Amino acid sequence: MSSTQGNGSGQSGGNGGLIGWIDERFPLTKMLEEHVTKYYAPKNFNFWYYFGALSLLVLIIQVVTGIFLTMNYKPDGELAFKSVEYIMRDVNFGWLIRYMHSTGASLFFVVVYLHMFRALLYGSYKKPRELLWIFGMLIYVVLMAEAFMGYLLPWGQMSYWGAQVIISLFGAIPFGIGDAVTLWLKGDYIVSDATLNRFFALHVIAVPLVLIGLVVAHILALHEVGSNNPDGIDIKANKNAEGIPRDGIPFHPYYTVKDLFGACVFFLVFFAIVFFAPEMGGYFLEHANFVPADPLKTPEHIAPVWYFTPFYAILRAVPDKLMGVMAMGAAILVLFFLPWIDRNPVRSIRYRSMAYKVLLFSFAISFIVLGYFGMQAPTPTGTFISRLCSLIYFGFFVGLFFVSRSEKNKPLPERVT
Repeated sequence: MSSTQGNGSGQSGGNGGLIGWIDERFPLTKMLEEHVTKYYAPKNFNFWYYFGALSLLVLIIQVVTGIFLTMNYKPDGELAFKSVEYIMRDVNFGWLIRYMHSTGASLFFVVVYLHMFRALLYGSYKKPRELLWIFGMLIYVVLMAEAFMGYLLPWGQMSYWGAQVIISLFGAIPFGIGDAVTLWLKGDYIVSDATLNRFFALHVIAVPLVLIGLVVAHILALHEVGSNNPDGIDIKANKNAEGIPRDGIPFHPYYTVKDLFGACVFFLVFFAIVFFAPEMGGYFLEHANFVPADPLKTPEHIAPVWYFTPFYAILRAVPDKLMGVMAMGAAILVLFFLPWIDRNPVRSIRYRSMAYKVLLFSFAISFIVLGYFGMQAPTPTGTFISRLCSLIYFGFFVGLFFVSRSEKNKPLPERVT
């Protein structure tokens, strides 16, 4: 009797004890095997493949520090700035949590931009990874919304006036739609306590739920089609008798150890900034934001945080407000169509023509230059350079559409190098 019961309770895919009990009720082992221990990744990952895992790490940092900040933050027009000061001065380690959150916001965009650039280098947006790229772009757009709404919460001068400028841009949408959207975002006719409450609810609850859902979808899509690699060769096309890719290795332990090393280096940089330069010269935390919001006093120069400035520079480069907003939106929207704009079947930059390399690095340089001039006060020279770089930015996609079809590619190796 007892022997029969023992055999019946042990049917758990070879696992006994607590793990076996869980496996009978929840696919824990199956999930770990599919996504970690038996997920085969290309064996030739390089430096550029750190940033996907680092993006997930920073997301965790932001969620955890955000939870602790909300314990003492008050989304009230009269009390918001004071509650931030209270967190910084009176809450045990409140200064550390706040600086980790503010530094994490900027480093989130650093690793995401590098992650996106790696996709451009090695063609990670191409078939069969189009949906993976779209999920990634949706994450990027939602992340921008999350950062913008969080930017208002300290209720300092730059938070208040930056939000005022950005929200007013929606008013350029014609047929009365812009006015309705602007009014809904503000919750009032001016940026006020209602706006603060609205942005707090969206920043803390609604947008993070969407963001986490998209991250899960992004990872599931990645593991369904498999990871790309610096050679851009599909390792699933070359398997051994057991069905295991010859050029693949299990994600765990090989890449978990590699990512752990990357996380250690990242934390060295992260905490060096937190402890020694949390404001980063006014780029991570603007000096004007240490002054309470005053609706009657406009700062000398209003500009968004550095990670929005490339698109802000495109907006300012166009004289007409509506056309500027459309150009700014198009600069983000066009990235969604990259898998269909690039018509070359070769993925990796290693085997593509010099024309593609020139286009890509011109695009990257123009993005950086736009980011710089978006942070500066407008001048005739700055406006001219911004317009030139905006043309280069959009020219990348136009040039890619025509060049990619007739490129002279280098011969691809049969297996990853």
